[in-house]
Order: sequence, then C-alpha cells, then structure tokens
Amino acid sequence: MSSSVLAPLVPVVLCIAVGFAIARIGWVRAGAIPDLANIVFLVLTPALLFRTMGQVRVQELDFAPVALYFSAVALLFGGTLALQGWTSAAAARALAHTFSNTVMIGVPFIGLVYGESGLVTLFTLVSLHSLILLTAATLVFELLLAPPGAAAGDGAPHARWRTLGRAVKSSIIHPVPLPILAGLAWGQTGWPVPGVLERVLALLGSAVGPTALLLVGITLAYTRIGEHWRGALRIALVKNLAMPLLVGAVAWALGLSGQAVAVMCTTAAMPVGANVLLFTQRYGTMQDEVSSAIAISTALALLTLPLALLGAQWLTR
Repeated sequence: MSSSVLAPLVPVVLCIAVGFAIARIGWVRAGAIPDLANIVFLVLTPALLFRTMGQVRVQELDFAPVALYFSAVALLFGGTLALQGWTSAAAARALAHTFSNTVMIGVPFIGLVYGESGLVTLFTLVSLHSLILLTAATLVFELLLAPPGAAAGDGAPHARWRTLGRAVKSSIIHPVPLPILAGLAWGQTGWPVPGVLERVLALLGSAVGPTALLLVGITLAYTRIGEHWRGALRIALVKNLAMPLLVGAVAWALGLSGQAVAVMCTTAAMPVGANVLLFTQRYGTMQDEVSSAIAISTALALLTLPLALLGAQWLTR
C-alpha cells in the first residue's frame, strides 16, 4: 500500500488511539462525553464550516458529485428495504447503511487528504446530507407507523405531514447545515470577515480535527458491543465497504472522475454517523444494534479507509 495512502491515516489513528488511552486510564470519564460532543458540534465545527464556506461563492459549487452520492444512497437505501422487507428494523438498517460520519471523522480526514478544496466539496454534501437522509427516513417510519386504512379525516395524514415538517426544520436549523448556509450567504456579499473574528474562527476551526478524533477514541473506550455484534458487523461491512463501492461503481458507469468524486467515495467509506442512533431512539427500534454498529464501523474504518483511498486515487487518474 502506497505511503500516500497511509500518510493521512496515521495521524487519524494516533489521535483516536490517544483518546482511547486517556479514557482507559481514567483521565476522561464517560459522563464528560456529551459535554465534549457539544464543544465539537456546537462551537468548533460551526466555526470551521462558516469560515470555509464564507470564502466560497454559490455559483462555484459543484453539485454533480453530490447528486452522484445520493444516487448511490437511493440504491442502497431502497435495496435494503427491498431485501429485508417493509419494517422499522429494515428502515433503521437502511439509514445506518447510508448515513456517514461526515463531521467527527469526515472533516479531519478529508481535510488531511484533500485540503481546503476537498472540504468545500464535503461541506456541499454536508449541507444536504442530514436534510435528505433524515427526512427520507422520517417519511418511511411515519408510513410504517400509520394505522392501516387511516382515513383522511382522522388527522393521521396531517400528523404525518407535521412530523415531516419538523424533520425538515430540524435538519436545517442545526449546528451543521446552518453555519454552511450562513457562510455561503456571507460569501455572496463579498465582505471580508473582520480581522479579530477571522482569527477567532481560524483558531476554533483548527481545533475540530484533533478534538473530534480524540472524542471518537474516548467514545470507543466506553462503548460495549454486547450480544448484537453479528447484526452490527453486517451493518458496518455494508456501510464501510458496500457504500463506497456503490458510489465508485455509479461514478464509473457515468464516466465521472476527479477529486470531487474521490471525496464522495472517501466520505461514503466513513463509519455510521451518530445521528442514526438518535433517530432509532426517537422511534424506539434497533438502538442496541445500531449503537454497536457505530462502534464496530468506526474501528473497522481504520482498515477500510485505506482501501477507499486506493479506490479514490484510481478515480482521480
């Protein structure tokens, strides 16, 4: 395996390992994980997203790789439901198969491998990632939960539309998409960010990578896989291997290549995102299996991400 593939992976592995070690020796307790996650998601990540997208013009964004990504998502999501049946468990697995950890692992990893231009491509995807996937999953779950033969007058359809509306709103008014949209809006004005604020945003944004990766290691140290490891491993294999292979196959079939496509393939190989667990908790299904799948897919990514990078290098030729 070429050193160009291993080079960006080494600091990722070491940061996760340090996080794992400091948790094991008791320097960081399990109760601190939610607070650390709030720092990453509510402070550091929005600063990086706003600062990066504030330097971009909307007309410069390329949505073709994003469309490629969601084409593969639709195939895998629909294929999971077709193979496993129209059930809440199948819907939860379909979401886990397709929802990537685009922030805690995706941002530092893509930044190391592809630099600022790669982050712009990633953030273009991130601006729609939760909105499309969580809204689609909400629609599926609401249809599954609808009483058979519900009449239009009993209020059930209206309740479902209200639920979908809340899902769309919460996917936009969120600490990830909102600073992306705000940054793009600021970039359209052409105004520079004031000097002091720019330095603060740069300082906070530079802390996303190491802090997020340390948090991944700390979380892994306190996660127990339990009796659901077989189902969780199946989810992890589909997410970490089948998803990037499908993105690559669609790109090959359409004759697409280049760095932006490589970023999409690499992002598709990221482990299962934590939002899937929050979603399963909301609907009361598959929490244990999905929780285990997040841990297994994160650990497995240390092996599968190099393979995804090799495939991504081939697409850039």
